[in-house]
Amino acid sequence: MSGGWTPWLYLAPALVVLGGLLVYPIYQLGLISFFQYTQAQVSGGEPATFEGFGNYAELFGDPQFWQVLLATVLFAAACVVSTLAVGCALAVLLTRVRALPRLALMLAALGAWATPAVTGSTVWLFLFDPDFGPVNRMLGLGDHSWTYGRISAFLLVLLEVVWCSFPFVMVTVYAGIRAVPAEVLEAASLDGASQWRIWRSVLAPMLRPILVVVTIQSVIWDFKVFTQIYVMTNGGGIAGQNLVLNVYAYQQAFASSQYGLGSAIGVVMLLILLAVTLVYLRLLRRQGEEL
Repeated sequence: MSGGWTPWLYLAPALVVLGGLLVYPIYQLGLISFFQYTQAQVSGGEPATFEGFGNYAELFGDPQFWQVLLATVLFAAACVVSTLAVGCALAVLLTRVRALPRLALMLAALGAWATPAVTGSTVWLFLFDPDFGPVNRMLGLGDHSWTYGRISAFLLVLLEVVWCSFPFVMVTVYAGIRAVPAEVLEAASLDGASQWRIWRSVLAPMLRPILVVVTIQSVIWDFKVFTQIYVMTNGGGIAGQNLVLNVYAYQQAFASSQYGLGSAIGVVMLLILLAVTLVYLRLLRRQGEEL
């Protein structure tokens, strides 16, 4: 066979698996979003009715959808920025400490990363519990409820999301820093550059391909946060004040049995994430970055 087909033959098994696990579910998601698909259709009592863009028109005409979308974007942006800041700072710290503290920090971070989201969310709820949580006692806040207010509830979830997400950024960026020639960092230090200046002018430009990967991954993960919000705010907070798109889609699809409308929300989320990723990559390619 010609050499041009050889790479595709090697990729064929992975493409088949991805087709079954990714392409087909996305196809079904998009298909259901064009139908009136409720519990009656699921049980077989009524046939599915084709509505075209009816679900999308209903979705875009709902003021709550736009409020939830704005809250999701702001919350995801705060999570991404915080995760990158904490992960990059600790990655630099790993290069400055001795072997034993570095090992302890690595094990602690990987422990946080390996903790299931439900378990981590439950532990954080206990830490900030108004009656028995140690945080309120240490801060002298009495029976203050962190999940009652909208901002404080989002802040609590943000802390948990950063806690379970920063290890990926830390380990990835640390590996990239270790690959940077020591002579480059030594020359910057001899020129009198501060640690912040070394990071901003030397390390960050050299690590940009790695930072692109962790940023895109963080955007995808944080934009579709579900477990932490659902567990820590009891399904979206008081009167839905802490809803994000994933929880909103779950409520529409399973709590209200509007599976077509829930699928439409899923399609909108998919398109938003694809658009953000493509725009980010295009901006980097315009700057001449090789990914």
